[in-house]
Amino acid sequence: MFTKLKRLLIGRPLKSNESSGQKLSKFKALAVLSSDALSSVAYGPEQILIVLMAAGSTALWFSLPIGLAVLILLVALVLSYQQIIHAYPQGGGAYVVAKENLGTNFGLTAGGALLVDYILTVAVSVSAGGDAITSAFPALRAHSVAVAVIIVVIITILNLRGLTDSATLLSYPVYFFVLMMLLVIGGGIFAMMTGQSAPIHESAPIGTPVMGMSLFLLLRAFSSGCSALTGVEAISNAIPSFKEPAPKNAARTLLMMGGILAVLLLGIVGLAYLYGVHPSADQTVLSQLASHLFGRSILYYIIQASTALILILAANTGYSAFPLLAFNLAKDKYMPRPFKVKGDRLGYSNGIITLGALSILLLIIFKGRTESLIPLYAVGVFIPFSLSQTGMIVHWMKRRPSGWIGKLVINLIGALICYMILVIFFLTKFPQIWPVLIFVPIVVFMFHKIHEHYVLVAEQLRVDTRQPVPVIHASDNIIVVPVAGITKVVEQSLTYARSLSDNVIAVFVGDSPEAIQKMDDAWNAWNPGVRLVTIHSPYRSIVNPLDKFISTVKYKAEKRGATVTVVFPQFYTKKWWQSLLHNQSGVLIKASLIRHKDIVIATVPFHFKK
Repeated sequence: MFTKLKRLLIGRPLKSNESSGQKLSKFKALAVLSSDALSSVAYGPEQILIVLMAAGSTALWFSLPIGLAVLILLVALVLSYQQIIHAYPQGGGAYVVAKENLGTNFGLTAGGALLVDYILTVAVSVSAGGDAITSAFPALRAHSVAVAVIIVVIITILNLRGLTDSATLLSYPVYFFVLMMLLVIGGGIFAMMTGQSAPIHESAPIGTPVMGMSLFLLLRAFSSGCSALTGVEAISNAIPSFKEPAPKNAARTLLMMGGILAVLLLGIVGLAYLYGVHPSADQTVLSQLASHLFGRSILYYIIQASTALILILAANTGYSAFPLLAFNLAKDKYMPRPFKVKGDRLGYSNGIITLGALSILLLIIFKGRTESLIPLYAVGVFIPFSLSQTGMIVHWMKRRPSGWIGKLVINLIGALICYMILVIFFLTKFPQIWPVLIFVPIVVFMFHKIHEHYVLVAEQLRVDTRQPVPVIHASDNIIVVPVAGITKVVEQSLTYARSLSDNVIAVFVGDSPEAIQKMDDAWNAWNPGVRLVTIHSPYRSIVNPLDKFISTVKYKAEKRGATVTVVFPQFYTKKWWQSLLHNQSGVLIKASLIRHKDIVIATVPFHFKK
């Protein structure tokens, strides 16, 4: 039943040699890997206006120079990450760049910050998408968290179907959103130039003095606007997902994404100023612009639907980048090995499922409030931004290829801007972003503990091929078979045990002298050729008496260099629900014995036919 449901939701398994069919073209990659950055148009400008509104509506004209400053930073980041793509075509982005050029701890800090950021990407995107939906349908506002969780589950399942399947489906809503935004921007400019639409509120002229405006407030608004730049790094992490030539296609996709984002960002910021849009708790800035320009017509609802879709699908950037980054970390033994395993559809399923589960947890904790998540989201991505730029500076100074000075200058400018923004974040939003100072060190500490475990395991598993393999004779083995009665499964287990050694002991634990005597009589009458040891358990426990007996046997066996094997008879029912009708004492006994060193545990299965 589970297998059928899995096939229905995820599709048929793909062969390993079909992996080339899972590579992305520039058209699909732009949609999948840029959806996060492009979707920030829906909330980035609004975050600027929310901060500026603290100084009054006359301060909203500052959104124009702030938007221009964000654009300059965008250009610097796009140029910088283009260089990273060509310098590190194997992918890995900030993690690989920082690890190779600045050291392991800096690389793990960048990787840990990005992993946290991708979780926040999903949470923020889905949360902001919920805001767009509730702007159009206020009745859903009370159920926003439940709606967000359902959306995350759907996106997770979609990504488990494979990269190309999700990219094919998601590319159309992304390009449709871009088209709708161009329609809003173009329609707004045309209506303003022809006088067909008056402003919602009168905007203060550019340069109007504002009482109470401070540098602190401007910097805070600028840092809020920088949330529009999240997701820029995703393409550099996912270079292996592109069709060949992968680095060239990735660099071109990054350039296209930067150009589209620049047009949309400046367009919405400019339009919000021209129409005097004030941030509102009930309606997003885009909703106000669309309703003012087109009324509550079908076009308005189409625009809102496209906005909600892009915000929701922006989560897919996290689903594309998180598993690949987790793979790179797992390959270096800093994350669990299951993150290296490809699923049925040739995607890193464990990474996808983990991302979905953690995003749902975050949405529930923050109750789906976008404003609470965005500061964490933005500062999380600027840490790897800064480290990757610094790593590239070191890279160019070490390698010094042709034209390296110009490349060094680009990364130096990018690094200075990124560090400046980090300082601004911590100065202006510390009460909101302080958890990053806890989360990232904890994640890095976990990376080190995982790596330490794998190193210790490798040392203990390493075989000295110069030494001969020890030979143990069958007569040296002591086989212990726990039995609960005389059954087919016990008979099968004893037959298997006797094939391993002549020294087989059957053990029965009874809760009364009568039960023990009954078992002795039955065993003697059966006479299977195996000695039976009976143990009285006055407290009705099976696990503890059996554990003590096996420990005693093991102690005696070690003295003469023998090995102890415990063979468990275990039956399996035909239907899953039938197993609930039987006790699971075998599972408890195994759990108790696993902690013993040098005891071999074997299970002899017996499958029921009905």
